[in-house]
Amino acid sequence: MAKARNFRELRARMSPEAQAESQAKAEAMIAEMPFHELRAARQMTQENLAEVLGIRQAAVSKMERQTDIYVSTLARFIEAMGGQLEIRAVFPEGAVRISRFGNPEKAA
Repeated sequence: MAKARNFRELRARMSPEAQAESQAKAEAMIAEMPFHELRAARQMTQENLAEVLGIRQAAVSKMERQTDIYVSTLARFIEAMGGQLEIRAVFPEGAVRISRFGNPEKAA
């Protein structure tokens, strides 16, 4: 039977081109991830996340199935997982990070 090998060991044997391709594929997979997969990748259960947020597990389950959600709610969930939500507008000329929402006249 073949011996299990450490991924770093196998990666070190790859050509630089293969390593770059492997890295690009991994980044592409991480760049787009459904919310429930992100939570699982952070090694959190729905119960863990619910406890941190002070809500019921059923509310986490419902949020993961929603197709439309408030930005503030999504930000709270991401922060509960140890992250920070960033929203960007992407144009052909480049990307712009959106840092505020709301009426600018009220902020003045």
